[in-house]
Amino acid sequence: MSKIAVIGSNMVDLITYIERMPAQGETLEAPRFAMGCGGKGANQAAAAALLGADVLMLSKVGDDGFADTTLANFQRLGIDSRFVERVPGVSSGVAPIFVQENSHNSILIVKGANAHLHPADIDRAEAQLRDCALIVLQLEIELASVYHAIEFARRHAIPVLLNPAPALAGLSNDHLALLDFLIPNESELALISGLPVNSADEAAHAARTLVAKGVRHVIVTLGEQGALYVGAEGEWQVPGVKVEARDTSGAGDAFIGCFAKHWSQDADIRQAMQQAVAYSACSVTGLGTQSSYPDAETFARFLDASAR
Repeated sequence: MSKIAVIGSNMVDLITYIERMPAQGETLEAPRFAMGCGGKGANQAAAAALLGADVLMLSKVGDDGFADTTLANFQRLGIDSRFVERVPGVSSGVAPIFVQENSHNSILIVKGANAHLHPADIDRAEAQLRDCALIVLQLEIELASVYHAIEFARRHAIPVLLNPAPALAGLSNDHLALLDFLIPNESELALISGLPVNSADEAAHAARTLVAKGVRHVIVTLGEQGALYVGAEGEWQVPGVKVEARDTSGAGDAFIGCFAKHWSQDADIRQAMQQAVAYSACSVTGLGTQSSYPDAETFARFLDASAR
């Protein structure tokens, strides 16, 4: 089995389910609270691992109880966490999440120890990373470390995937040109390209500008509309799978983890996208981030039911 390396963040999600966001100075009672493991890097690693992928995680946790929770979760999922290290005197990353009745969410992130994942940490894992079929990155760690990982991947001829989230303007064109896969959502694509993205046609146009800059494959996640591909293999859209959404938290990470698992397995982009669109749809029918991700058996049942 091909190993996937995820270099990125972990967070503990503090999820509050609300009827509406309070106005400034207003206090509201919320009906429900939950705590779970999250962070974009850890979410993507978890999704891939739940589907049976062999996953290596590079991350940092703090010097607190949240770190114990995160490390135990990686162990439960079978993720290789030898390079998930504690940072003394620093808090772990946390993400307060507010989920409204319409399933839309608002998220704050506190990087905490995630800001201490440095380029030297990537170099120390060189022997293990060189055996990986794909390196997956996001933007919840320091940008210098993301750029270093991209350069590392290119130097060792390892395919690299960047999920440019949370959205960040002014990404280096030189580093974008080294990517095999760039997988943004619509708002992230608009920020990176500097172009409007209010329709599938506009998304395709914006994606073409990034391909022209050197990105080999751009995949735009479109929420309930599925996902759009623009790149070396042409252009196409994979339609969404209709479900009754309960909580969209972590849906984009579910897509990335599933895509990484399937692409690293057989290098079929369209098929990996189809699986990822369905897996993301399945995830929004549950509550929370990783807690909503199905394992391979549950996902197979979802696919069977969706095909009827």
